[in-house]
Amino acid sequence: MTTLPDTARSLIDGFQRDFPLSPRPYAVIAARLGIDEETVLSILRQLEASGVLSRVGAVVEPHRAGSSTLAAMSVPPYALSQIADFVSGFAEVNHNYEREHRLNLWFVVHAPNGARVRQVLREIEYRTGVPVVDLPLEEAFRLDLGFPVQWH
Repeated sequence: MTTLPDTARSLIDGFQRDFPLSPRPYAVIAARLGIDEETVLSILRQLEASGVLSRVGAVVEPHRAGSSTLAAMSVPPYALSQIADFVSGFAEVNHNYEREHRLNLWFVVHAPNGARVRQVLREIEYRTGVPVVDLPLEEAFRLDLGFPVQWH
């Protein structure tokens, strides 16, 4: 288990929700924590570099900004790594992952519009020779993905 300094824990716990909507949000965070903006940015860079944080960014409700879909492929095991790398090469793919299932490669495509989402799916299918199953959102569920790192 990684031991985090108190300032890093306060930063993570205090801003997983209600991130400041400001031209300089890290300055607002710094003021609330009683430190300077560069220290906030430095801590975040260190947390990302160490793998404690995977990303800092907004979670946007599906289809509020652009268009997206979940997709899956049934990739031969010998080609999984190569095809996963190819899929991840698209700017519109924000992540992919392997599942223990006939459909063993899953990924999310997000683009400015549905036409571009479909174009990316067609290109992946054409260039890999593996059919892509498009799994568009039918019902949204709101999950709170935040969790505290300060144990009391």
